[in-house]
Amino acid sequence: MHRIAVLDDYQSAAAEYCDWSLLPGPVEVVEFHDTAAGPDALVARLRGFDVVLAMRERSRFDRAVLERLPDLRLLVTTGMRNKSIDVAAAADLGITVCGTASSATSTVELTWALALASLRHLPQEDASMRAGGWQTTIGGDLHGARLGVIGLGRIGAQVARVGQAFGMDVVAWSQNLTDERAAEVGVRRVERDELFATSDVVTVHLLLSKRTRGLIGADDLALMKHTAVLVNTSRGPIVDEAALVDVLRRGAIAGAGLDVYDAEPLPRDHPLRELRRAVLTPHLGYVTRGTYEVFYRESVEDVAAWMAGNPVRVIEPS
Repeated sequence: MHRIAVLDDYQSAAAEYCDWSLLPGPVEVVEFHDTAAGPDALVARLRGFDVVLAMRERSRFDRAVLERLPDLRLLVTTGMRNKSIDVAAAADLGITVCGTASSATSTVELTWALALASLRHLPQEDASMRAGGWQTTIGGDLHGARLGVIGLGRIGAQVARVGQAFGMDVVAWSQNLTDERAAEVGVRRVERDELFATSDVVTVHLLLSKRTRGLIGADDLALMKHTAVLVNTSRGPIVDEAALVDVLRRGAIAGAGLDVYDAEPLPRDHPLRELRRAVLTPHLGYVTRGTYEVFYRESVEDVAAWMAGNPVRVIEPS
């Protein structure tokens, strides 16, 4: 009998979205509803499991962890790219890694939810209303304002088009962005300093890598207007978190809408939790019914195909 571990199932969603009856043989499924605190705890948790379903990048499977899981034969990740899995090490150890389809639209939608919540001070006004208050803040406008998009890939391009629908002037920058690519999306490429200095909303849409870790630092944030907001739905470490806390604490920018953090889940005593200028969500970019239906349905398909000896959506070492 195969033993399947479902990791980091915070909302107990697997029970609703996974149809284990589709598997071609008997299995034992164990769902874990929290994140193991470090590699030792993760290894202890997964001892005896030959199949693991990992949700996005919540748990890290580097070579050191994989070498300590001798029973593991199949590792399924939601999405076809997971920086937390050492795919080359898995291949060396005879562990098959499979993925699923994913949607970009859910993150695009949350990006705009955070931008609007930050500009219109929705958390503060909601709290004021519940306390008996009325009209305590003055919000910003989107129409006629400038949107600065950092990273014009699949998600960034969609965010840019929504900005255009709001009547915004949209500019973009990234390390490899060309004028031609910007023109394809219907926006204008500008230099980095101009984007930060002139944008009313700065939104981040980059992959986390050695090159982008800490890319946005104190100097960039210092260029921003005091009325501007920063939105990050990509990965926390792209932005220098300490520098961001500093500008928010000093009121140097109007606010930030954040869905991603250096440490996830965000520690209970983290200073961001105390800053009224920060609108915080717990990495919800991909957390929608439609996305979960795809993630979990195709995860079960991956397990079934592997059990039948014909694995699908295999992720090979790059």
